Amino acid sequence: MTPQQVTLVQESFAKIVPIADQAAMIFYDRLFEIAPQVRPMFKGDMAEQRRKLMAMLAVVVKGLSNLDTILPAASALAKRHVAYGAQAAHYPVVGAALLWTLEKGLGDSWTPDLARAWGEAYGTLSGYMMAEAYGHASAAE
Repeated sequence: MTPQQVTLVQESFAKIVPIADQAAMIFYDRLFEIAPQVRPMFKGDMAEQRRKLMAMLAVVVKGLSNLDTILPAASALAKRHVAYGAQAAHYPVVGAALLWTLEKGLGDSWTPDLARAWGEAYGTLSGYMMAEAYGHASAAE
């Protein structure tokens, strides 16, 4: 990611923070709409799950300017997700739901440059997480 892309992601996420719970609801509604097969993986309290999602996004967004600070947590998260039943094929679907949510939440602020920046951020992190969780060969499948 370029420094400009990092700044775009960080500044746009700051606009999402005030509507964090609403954004998380929109995200999970969209995720379950486009991938209903993942719904059974979420057995716990969805309010807590939404909080965890937004907290993790905040850590990741803050750490984009120094990825080494967030990679250990991303690795651990990826490995936990395997235990929950997550598969490499779920990562693109989650990314699509995230980008869709951001587009809805940011409205007119969502630009092609911002979409590319978020896509790059998600692609970088999800690629790393898939490699950590499933190995390099599985991540490419």
